[in-house]
Amino acid sequence: QARVRPDRTAVIHEDHRTTYRELNEAANRLTHHLTTCAGIRRGDLVGVLHDRSTTFATTLIALTKTGAAYTVLDPDFPDTRLNTVLARNHITTVITDTTHTHRITTAPHLIHTDTHVPDCTHNHPDTDPDPGLTPHDTACVMFTSGSTGEPKGVLSSHRNLTSTLTAQTYARFGPTETTLQCSPVSWDAFSLEFWGALLHGGTTVLQTGQRPEPTLINTLTKHHHITQLQLSSSLFNYLTDEHPDTFTTTHTAYTGGEPASPTHTHRLHQHHPHLTITNGYGPAESMGFTTTHTLTPTTTPPTTIPIGTPLTNKHAYILDTHLNPTPIGTTGEIYLAGHGLAHGYLNQPTTTATRFIPNPYGPPGTRLYRTGDLAHWTPHGTIHYTGRTDTQTKIRGFRIEPA
Repeated sequence: QARVRPDRTAVIHEDHRTTYRELNEAANRLTHHLTTCAGIRRGDLVGVLHDRSTTFATTLIALTKTGAAYTVLDPDFPDTRLNTVLARNHITTVITDTTHTHRITTAPHLIHTDTHVPDCTHNHPDTDPDPGLTPHDTACVMFTSGSTGEPKGVLSSHRNLTSTLTAQTYARFGPTETTLQCSPVSWDAFSLEFWGALLHGGTTVLQTGQRPEPTLINTLTKHHHITQLQLSSSLFNYLTDEHPDTFTTTHTAYTGGEPASPTHTHRLHQHHPHLTITNGYGPAESMGFTTTHTLTPTTTPPTTIPIGTPLTNKHAYILDTHLNPTPIGTTGEIYLAGHGLAHGYLNQPTTTATRFIPNPYGPPGTRLYRTGDLAHWTPHGTIHYTGRTDTQTKIRGFRIEPA
């Protein structure tokens, strides 16, 4: 995109606009600094603890260009959790700034973006590096948001990312699109809002702060003419009730993370008949959206809203306890397969083997991910979500896994 659309705006944060040329050159200089001065290489795993900003965006792109994988550490998380994740997963290098330096006690190598990095990067070239990446290489590690117990690090590859965000029909990615990046940066939803825009020459607007703020979302969406907006179901419902004008310039709104509300989707369609509302389903282990359902406006609210059908190159099965397909209308567990499926969990081989199992319906060597979600097929070929096999819940999109 930097070669094709060098002068188009790639990232907006507050009053600052960064073009694709500027973003790429800054990321390249930082990449050369990280490889030559910090020794970061393909296959490494590096933590990023940074507030949402243009520097944060540059850092993620630079790390990807080194061939290393990144794990975004949410600044809103307690220090204990941040250090536990780093220590238990042997993450020894963290890129941060002086605002957060005092919070990290378990990683011996801290790289500060606001002190020595600016002084060093101007000595490095802005040429594109070649880390020799393959689709199989790990791109990022996302830690599940369980409130108790040990967070699981989901190892997601470059194939997982690109297959979810390219050659798909559920979204209108492209150079005319402007997406608001308001989901927490450690979520899988972040990838759609950030990489989904940048991979296609669009613009991503970074919301200040770490949690979606309804009033700020309303302001930013109208000010920057946001065209695609991704929201947890709770936030979708709140904006529909309190700030329906948020969607004035938006052509597509995605709701997910929790069951969609028929009342609210219908109400929003009444306010904005032009709006495409898409209900998405998918865990981090399948890189977010794995099935989607686009709602058709109706005169009365629907009884329920399905989670739809699988994306291109992704697959969903509903199976019984013997891994046999369930008949239409019969509840079973959702199992996922395809290009979105993660490698597994970082440093947790037993849990990986339990959740990622051999796929009896696919080519040799392929796997199924056991979601723990219950659903059934409808006669129309869509999936209806009905609940969980365990006590896991989602609150405002956060996955809570009681011990």
